[in-house]
Amino acid sequence: MKEIKIFDNPRNVRRVRWALFGICVLLLVANLFVPVHGEFYWEAYIGFFAVYGFVACVGLVVAAKYLLRFLVKRDEDYYD
Repeated sequence: MKEIKIFDNPRNVRRVRWALFGICVLLLVANLFVPVHGEFYWEAYIGFFAVYGFVACVGLVVAAKYLLRFLVKRDEDYYD
């Protein structure tokens, strides 16, 4: 008998995605009302840490794919 997982249903995936989007929006709105005390003035901008985290994540993926790949890549028959 086939085991059914929760994310096999596209409707559940859509629900989780919308829930995550909603949480992100709520956190950005909460950032309007919570005072931020950072080391630098740009840390007080609304959504700074969300943008910073996204840019850092994209930067890591790009660095791994296009820069570091050539340092660790081996030929197909390297272990033969």
